[in-house]
Amino acid sequence: MTEVLNRGSAPNYVDAGPVRAVGQASNQSGGLDWGRTRFHDFLGATKIKGHLHKDDVLINSTGTGTLGRVGYFSGPPDGLPCMADSHVTIVRTKHEALLPRFAFYWLTSRAFQEYIFAALVVGATNQIELNSDRLGDALVPLPPLEEQRSIADFLDVETARLDRLYDLRARQQTLLEEAAFRRVYDAVRGAHFKDVRKESGLDWLGPVPANWRVGAVSHYFEVELGKMLNQERAQGKYLRPYLRVANVQWDRIDVTDLAMMDFPPTEQARYRLKPGDLLVNEGGSWPGRAAVWSGEITEIYYQKALHRIRARGNELTRWLYYCLVASERMRVFQVQGNTSTMTHLTREQLRPQRFPFPDVPTQARLVTELDRAASQDAEVKQLLSRQLTLLAERRQALITSAVTGQFDVSTASGRNVTEGVTA
Repeated sequence: MTEVLNRGSAPNYVDAGPVRAVGQASNQSGGLDWGRTRFHDFLGATKIKGHLHKDDVLINSTGTGTLGRVGYFSGPPDGLPCMADSHVTIVRTKHEALLPRFAFYWLTSRAFQEYIFAALVVGATNQIELNSDRLGDALVPLPPLEEQRSIADFLDVETARLDRLYDLRARQQTLLEEAAFRRVYDAVRGAHFKDVRKESGLDWLGPVPANWRVGAVSHYFEVELGKMLNQERAQGKYLRPYLRVANVQWDRIDVTDLAMMDFPPTEQARYRLKPGDLLVNEGGSWPGRAAVWSGEITEIYYQKALHRIRARGNELTRWLYYCLVASERMRVFQVQGNTSTMTHLTREQLRPQRFPFPDVPTQARLVTELDRAASQDAEVKQLLSRQLTLLAERRQALITSAVTGQFDVSTASGRNVTEGVTA
């Protein structure tokens, strides 16, 4: 049923070239994301392995989390020839037997997606890939061409409607996050105070109320790294649970998966956490990510990839948390390090960082207001997230039902699939 069924080729990437290379990141089920494509340096585009033709179906073919995602090539956005890279499989159907839009929807259906992971994947864990030979032997339903066309036309209309609603909900999430940041940023700089203002000396922040202090983290807080883990310390007489980078998310500490390390009595006072301690990732997936420990577990410690920040006096770690949220969003540490990415936030970087500090009662009032708003935002985010999940599930269910002939598309409407998620 196919003229072409193979992987693309490895591109020779350049900043600007004559060929667009479509990789797994740009191959999205809702349409190719041209902003994620790169350029390939090649002069004979029509002869290159992986050269894309209009109406090619593309399948992401390697890696957990992306393998199996199906996209559709409707043509280039700018007239440049396009190619698939070596992680993407090209499916070019014989149009006289299998229409490409019908094939696209069949490959997207739950039935085929489940078959991919049951029979077509080879490898283990994150090194999985799609086996092209097995893919070529996979069965595909073949209703008459006119019926294939009717099904594809029906799904084009109904999935587009679902996609518009999905995009609306995703946009609402983005706007909610932007409003939350603006709220934090305005609080940290005292934007709503009518007092006389002074320059903070911080380029990213601007003026603050004149009676606010601006000082280094180390002036008001202790900043200490945790205990370094090694193989010997993962066993011993004084095994205790400890937090690592994976446990510390933004404004949330996950205690469902805790590792153990040996903390003898001579080290326990140094590394034991207290409620109110602020934990900040030193490295890992997101340096600077922070959360306040609230004491969910009576006795717990922390490892060296985390900073533990504890107030010297009455200053609120929760206020400092919001200062870190604002500075991280403004990319303060990246700018200071003159880099677009940050692999570590060292103690030497964190201790001298200067932030604004109103008096403690004002800190407490602002923190209460921010916490209340964040709690309300979390409820809305949860609702939007559920709706996005439901829309994705209903989209796939509609596709699966249509391509497997569970209803007659000539008399059907997919409008009931948005029940419970419309505005």
